[in-house]
Amino acid sequence: MRILFALPGLHRVHRGAEVAFESIAQAMSLGGQDEIVLAGSGHAREDRAYGFWHVPCVPRERFERLPKLPFLRHEYMYEELTFASGLAFKRLGDFDLTVTCSYPYVNWALRRPLGRKRIPHVFVTQNGDWPATSDDAEYRFFSCDGLVCTNPEYFERNRSRWRSTLIPNGVDPDRFSPGPGRREALGLPEDRPVILMVSALAESKRVLESIRAVSLVEDAFLVVAGDGPLRSQVDQLASELLPGRFMRGSFAHQDMPDLYRSADVFLHSTPNEAFGNVYVEALASGLPVVANDEAHTHWILGDWGDWVDVTSPESVAGGIRAALSRGDRKTQERAGFAAERYAWTRLATRYRAFFDEVLDRTDLP
Repeated sequence: MRILFALPGLHRVHRGAEVAFESIAQAMSLGGQDEIVLAGSGHAREDRAYGFWHVPCVPRERFERLPKLPFLRHEYMYEELTFASGLAFKRLGDFDLTVTCSYPYVNWALRRPLGRKRIPHVFVTQNGDWPATSDDAEYRFFSCDGLVCTNPEYFERNRSRWRSTLIPNGVDPDRFSPGPGRREALGLPEDRPVILMVSALAESKRVLESIRAVSLVEDAFLVVAGDGPLRSQVDQLASELLPGRFMRGSFAHQDMPDLYRSADVFLHSTPNEAFGNVYVEALASGLPVVANDEAHTHWILGDWGDWVDVTSPESVAGGIRAALSRGDRKTQERAGFAAERYAWTRLATRYRAFFDEVLDRTDLP
C-alpha cells in the first residue's frame, strides 16, 4: 500500500495532529508492509523510516492580523491555502490512499480527480468533526472515503453518514514515562507545586481562565508550554495574577518528557476537544490530570481524572488542590494504563486495518 499523509505543520511544529500523523506513519513504516510518505512544510529527517516531501507554506503567525474573510476566516486557513497550493503540484497519483485532518484546502487538493481516477481519501478528526457533520459555509463541500473518529461522540455522530472507525490518539511510552524531573535545568522552582499546561494560546484553549483558576491555589506555579495569538494577553494577565509564579515558553520537542516529569499536576481546560494527545502524555508520565467533566474525557482518562467544570475558576482550583493533596502519584500503574491502551504501535495496526477496509470497499473511477 502506498499512503500519503499531508498536513502543513509536519516536521515543522510539534502540535497534537502533527505528532499523531508522524507517529502513525513511523510505526507503519517500521512494520515494513507499506510505502509511507509525509508531506509537510518541514524537512526530511534521518531518524524516520518513511519518506518526506517538503511543501513550503507561510506560517499561520504571519496571518494573525490579516482580515477575516469567507473561506479565510482565521490564520489557520490562510496557512493551509499556501500549503495546499504547493501540494496540488505533487505527484499525488502515485499513491493508493491519502490522509489528512486539514480542511478545506488540503482535503480539496487531495480529493480532486487525477486524470480518470480519484485517489481514496481518509479524513481524521484531529481538529474536530465539523467538516463531516456541518453543511454550512465551506463544510458543505466536504467528502471522504473513510473517517477516523478520535472519540466516541464523533463516531456515533458520523457512523451512519461516512464509513467510520474509532481510533484515539496515542503516546510513545518509551519517551513519556515516570521518572525524576529536571526543574533546575528547565528554570522551574524547586520549592513550589508546579501546574503544567501544554496548549496553544487560543481562545478555545481557555488559558486565560486557567490563569485565574491557578491564582486561587496558594503558592502554585503555572507553566504554559505553547504559543499563539493570545500570547500578550496571557503574559499580561499572568503578571497581574501570578507575579513570580508563571512561566510561558515554547519548549524543545526533546525537553517535553522532562517537562511533564517536572510537574506535580497537569491541567487541560479545553472543553469538547477532539482528543488531546496531552492527556495521554501526562498519563504516561504518571501525572494527575485535571480535566473537564464530560463524556469523552472520562473515556480517555478512565479512572485517572480529577473532574472539574472548566467554566468555573473555583472548580478548577478545587481540582488542582485535590490532586496536590494526594501527594506524589507518579505511579507505574497510571503509566501502564496509558501504554496498554494508547501506544502508537497498537494504534498503527488499527489504522492499517481501516485503510485496507477503505481500499477494499471503495469503487472509484
